[in-house]
Amino acid sequence: MSVTRHAVQTAVHAGTLLAVTGVVAWLTGTPFVFPSLGPTAYLLATQRTLARDRLARVIAGHTVGVAAGLASYRLLAHGIVVTADLAPRSPALAAVVASGVLALALTSAAMLVLDTVHPPACATTLIVSLGLLGTVREGLLIVVAVCVLVGAHVVTTHATPDTAT
Repeated sequence: MSVTRHAVQTAVHAGTLLAVTGVVAWLTGTPFVFPSLGPTAYLLATQRTLARDRLARVIAGHTVGVAAGLASYRLLAHGIVVTADLAPRSPALAAVVASGVLALALTSAAMLVLDTVHPPACATTLIVSLGLLGTVREGLLIVVAVCVLVGAHVVTTHATPDTAT
């Protein structure tokens, strides 16, 4: 298997994007790196678009995911974290699972209605609704981190145009 120029450019671009938020996380101690940023960085790196509507959809999709996740978590599982030692068939485990299910359903519908479809936002809504980053402050940090990632994408795309096509 040969490594193509496009594969190398994609790897460098995606890695650079996550490195930017990683540096912010390292400098500030805030959760600026979380699982749904990986697929977002990959999509940005493979699509290499600067179209404002597509970039806005990335930010809006994650914002929808955060909002749905926070609403579901507050309503159904506030204070419970899926990584806690929750007993099988316990009310606490049922609550956190229900929170995730509701958040995913709300996010899916809202992204379609609002034309903000960005699949990695479904991971964001689970991260929030399962209590992993379940506070309003952490939700805001998620949205800011996505904005930083998109901003880094714009800067790096201008600086290093895709030459693979």
